[in-house]
Amino acid sequence: MKLKIQRHGQILSLVQKYQFMTVDDLAARLEVTPQTIRRDIQELSESGRLKRYHGGASSNGSLSDSLPSNRQIQCQNEKNAIARLIAEHIPDESSLFVSIGTTMEAVASELVKRRSSLRIITNNIHVASIVSARTDYTVIITSGVVRPLDGGITGVATVDFINQFKVDYAVMSTHGVESDGSLLDYDYKEVSVMQAMIANARVRFLGVDHSKFRSNALVRLGDITAFDKVFTDRLPDTAMQKMLKEAGVECLVSDAV
Repeated sequence: MKLKIQRHGQILSLVQKYQFMTVDDLAARLEVTPQTIRRDIQELSESGRLKRYHGGASSNGSLSDSLPSNRQIQCQNEKNAIARLIAEHIPDESSLFVSIGTTMEAVASELVKRRSSLRIITNNIHVASIVSARTDYTVIITSGVVRPLDGGITGVATVDFINQFKVDYAVMSTHGVESDGSLLDYDYKEVSVMQAMIANARVRFLGVDHSKFRSNALVRLGDITAFDKVFTDRLPDTAMQKMLKEAGVECLVSDAV
């Protein structure tokens, strides 16, 4: 019992620190089995000390402000403006990957208004639903496991599916951008899919609103300098602007909302 109480305290501490932790990450850090972590999360959830989600847990109140899986929309006007700007830079008849997230769903909505004859491969059920309204589009949805909270598709099968293609553009977002340029997200399975998209696209676009530049998460996706263009609603700080310029990454700012 003493060990369990101690482990519960460690879980709560880690979840509070990182806002969201997967079962596998907690098991690795605490050197116990995933089954033990699931039981612990269940007990802590029932006592109201954290929130249980598919594949992990968040501290009470934190996930609703940060993780896109709750479908709560933040900075939506900014995301819509960014989406319009991204759509302007996608030519007709292009092939592209579109990833998970509410910004990407806004991009999908703008593409159907502005672009013709696109070939879109996505691991986002909501994006697929939006763009499939266009009869001149070819829409391919990846294989994999569907996350019930946000309609994202992830897993090894998703990565294998993505690796079959080479497209013109990868369009994606992420949860946070560190001051050193690291891109961060919560779900390592989702990160693996985005890394495959980056590797299999000729041109890479990143869409992030200003709030992403002060957010953090546990899993490192890569570096912001791996992208050709960064689309945002406000210029990042001077150090980030210098980093992007030196790496040859164009930073484009959407019109005021």
